[in-house]
Amino acid sequence: MLHRKINQICNDEKEVCIFLRDQQRWIESATITAFEGEILTIRYETEEEDEVSSWEEMVRLESVGAITQKLASVSKLQMDIPVSEDCPEAEQIFRVFLIRQIPTN
Repeated sequence: MLHRKINQICNDEKEVCIFLRDQQRWIESATITAFEGEILTIRYETEEEDEVSSWEEMVRLESVGAITQKLASVSKLQMDIPVSEDCPEAEQIFRVFLIRQIPTN
């Protein structure tokens, strides 16, 4: 099950956070680029002062403690969340209600 899920994340090229048990650290905003056997290849960037470094690491599956994915985010700066009424009229989807009669016996 875990192999299948990691393989799916790798194929989708989604950004993840990975916790490495043996190093007791989180790698944030990483991408799993390859998954072969028991080895994950991950890419990520770190930023220190005025320097950005790109890293690629090969990690054993047994040292991965957790993998998390961001599902959605909402900006704290924008107080009003856009809703469908804010879209141009041509792009709005109108609800259609179907009434189905249920026979009574």
